Amino acid sequence: MENSQVIGIDLGGTAIKLGRFASDGTCLLALSVPTPQPSTPEAVLAAMVEAIAEIDPDQHAIAIGVGTPGPADALGRIAKVAINLKGWYDVPLADWLEAKTNRRTILANDANCAGLGEAWLGSGRRFKNLILLTLGTGVGGAVILDGELFVGHQGSAAELGLITLNPDGPICNSGNRGSLEQYVSVTAIRRRTGTDPAELAVLAKAGDTGALNFWQEYGRDLGIGLTSLIYVLTPEAIIIGGGVSASAEFFLPFVKAEIEQRVLPTSRMGLQILAAELGNSAGIVGAAKLAFSKLLS
Repeated sequence: MENSQVIGIDLGGTAIKLGRFASDGTCLLALSVPTPQPSTPEAVLAAMVEAIAEIDPDQHAIAIGVGTPGPADALGRIAKVAINLKGWYDVPLADWLEAKTNRRTILANDANCAGLGEAWLGSGRRFKNLILLTLGTGVGGAVILDGELFVGHQGSAAELGLITLNPDGPICNSGNRGSLEQYVSVTAIRRRTGTDPAELAVLAKAGDTGALNFWQEYGRDLGIGLTSLIYVLTPEAIIIGGGVSASAEFFLPFVKAEIEQRVLPTSRMGLQILAAELGNSAGIVGAAKLAFSKLLS
């Protein structure tokens, strides 16, 4: 595998991002193309095949990893559902790409790919057991246990944003009530304050009392949610990513204080809470790592 190359793909509702990677994690070439509209499986497949040919015209890459905006099956063959993509239900995307490109292909949820990316080349590279939490429009997550991505027996594990924070809280699209996502996502912040997180960060930096109080409350809610995850998984590190993480300086101290208060020292010994490092490239980096893992298996 030492001199092998793979392609990592991050499939999103507005853009398809691709990177061709060497085995040491060097990105040799990157590309972003618009997601076709309407984004039917057939249209997206055609766009992906064309972009793969553009990023790797000489066919150096021998495997492809794809992060999809929704759960994949446990074997990484089928995109069960893809959020914000039209008509995506049980799409055998790995089979389709293998047939079109003659390269081994594997799929995973995009949050899982982000977790793999941070574990490989980002904030999690020094740890074997970690949690990634992405605080964006929704709240996604990934769990790495003993260096391996944990997906559960059906491939849908680590929906970390859907754990219950308040049993009587707002109704969640999942059917749950008061899920963590309903308190710490961008959507939740807008609902709670009528303001975007970036604006709240500017206000907090200027010393606005209302904004500072909000971030304190936000950190407390996030810390309570993380407490449950820590007791179950006892990770070495928790990595916070997604757009809201840009405001971490205002809420992270309160996250840590809540965890110290609520979690036994034996369950949080050596725990580090870190900001993600890879930003928008985490998805393609993790998809590439997924492809390298496919080669090894």
